[in-house]
Amino acid sequence: MEFLVDHLETPIGTMRIICDDLGNLRATDWDDHEDRLVRLLKIHYGAVAERMQKVKNPHGLSEVMTRYFEGDITAIDTLPTATNGTEFQLDVWKELRRIPPGTTISYGQLAVRIGRPAAVRAVGLANGSNPVGVVVPCHRVIGANGKLTGYGGGLHRKEWLLRHEAQWASPLFGNKSNPS
Repeated sequence: MEFLVDHLETPIGTMRIICDDLGNLRATDWDDHEDRLVRLLKIHYGAVAERMQKVKNPHGLSEVMTRYFEGDITAIDTLPTATNGTEFQLDVWKELRRIPPGTTISYGQLAVRIGRPAAVRAVGLANGSNPVGVVVPCHRVIGANGKLTGYGGGLHRKEWLLRHEAQWASPLFGNKSNPS
């Protein structure tokens, strides 16, 4: 397996988009969090993670991500992902993709949704280990008190992503013009 990587300029920093040679998204992260990205890739993929070919817009993924950042917040909904993780992590990440853009849920609500209501802390850890941020929208999970809590890319990015999605969520069923 070969990994392809592109760097995408976004309103909140440079994002790395990493996919396999079949076009499955394997990881996304911010350039200023390279150490964490490399660590997670090595944990999940070993030596394969060290073989990355720089490619512009691999399998059209960068173009789709650009559309998301330009306001087409549902563009990412069908992007193919293939991530390694425990069965529990995969359950959490699958459920994250079911949270509609422009909405948030708590870690406790997420634990209930996967049928593990007592596993709130484990849900938080799985959420924090998500290798495909934005596409697997871990930023849509907040504390039970409604406050923003942890985000691997930084709370300023989590806040921006939530505002961005809220801004564009209302036109989803009508026009796509910017509501501001």
